[in-house]
Parts: sequence; structure tokens; C-alpha cells
Amino acid sequence: MVILGLGNPGSKYRDTRHNVGFRVTDRLAAFFHVTLRKRCFRPYRQARIGDSLIVQPLTYMNRSGSVLRYLPAEKRLVVVCDQLDLPPGMIRIRRKGSSGGQRGLQSVIDAHGGEDLVRISVGIGRPEPGKSVVEHVLAPGDDPLLEVGIQKATDALVKLMQGAGLSEVMDEYNRKNTPRGDQDPR
Repeated sequence: MVILGLGNPGSKYRDTRHNVGFRVTDRLAAFFHVTLRKRCFRPYRQARIGDSLIVQPLTYMNRSGSVLRYLPAEKRLVVVCDQLDLPPGMIRIRRKGSSGGQRGLQSVIDAHGGEDLVRISVGIGRPEPGKSVVEHVLAPGDDPLLEVGIQKATDALVKLMQGAGLSEVMDEYNRKNTPRGDQDPR
């Protein structure tokens, strides 16, 4: 499995809403006690855990797909990114589908050659009236509910890496679609 966390490189963007993919993969690496390291002459950081790779592109978000040419094509690709259409605290796991307007994800879909890849979308919510989408996604993501979503996405990835099936993980986390995540909406 290749887990691709999307974000923008550099300290200027580190804690923004747009970088939740990096924040999830940082937390995942910490869980497994590994460090993401820059590869020589490669535009990404990576950490290996068994047969899996955790990868953070060092390109800007809209060019995230350019790193796929360096990664093993035969492995299942899981992309973690922010999603405006989900409120903070919620995640959605899908086997395939469109980018939902997320340009980094669209770049990965284009480079991958199709929409058949697993995506974990972490909700960041829509901007307040009068605020642009760019201002919203590049603003600090310090909302406690955003942290809940980041942790849910990390927990889902841990389960996948420890051998749980994708359907099982989707069933568990997609039904926890309440911002607090501790209630079953059924």
C-alpha cells in the first residue's frame, strides 16, 4: 500500500486546513515510530512500514500527482486530503470517484490514469460568508473538530495497515459521520 498525504511544503503552510493530508501522515508515521525522510533526487518524503509506504509530495498541492511516477504502481494507492464539503470532524472513505473539486486529488487521479484509487477525505468545512475558498484552506486549521477528523483518518489508516479490509474500515468510519465521531447516526 502507498499512502499519499496531500499538502503544501514549507513551514508557511504546515498548520493550514489544506495540509490535513500531511498532518494525518505525520501522525501515522509517529504511531509506527518512523520518520518521513526526503529521498535523494525525489520530490517527496517517505517512510517505509513493512510493505507499505507513507509519502508526502514536496510539490505544491495542485501538482501532487507528479510523484506517482516514482512510486510502485502495483501497490494499492490511498490518498489522504482535505474536503470542503465535509464539516470538520468528519471523514469519508471511498474506493473511487471524482476529485470533488480538490485539485491535488485531481492531479493524482490524472497521473494515476483513473478514479480507481482509495481516498480518505478529511472535512474542513466551507468558508464563512465573505471569505474565499483560498483564504479558508490556507488559514490555520486549529479547530478542535478538525483534530478529531485527523485522528479518525489516522486510526482508519492504522487499521488498514494492520490488515483490516477496506470494506470493514469504510463501514466503521463512514458511519461515524458525526463531528464528535462517537455516535452511530443509524
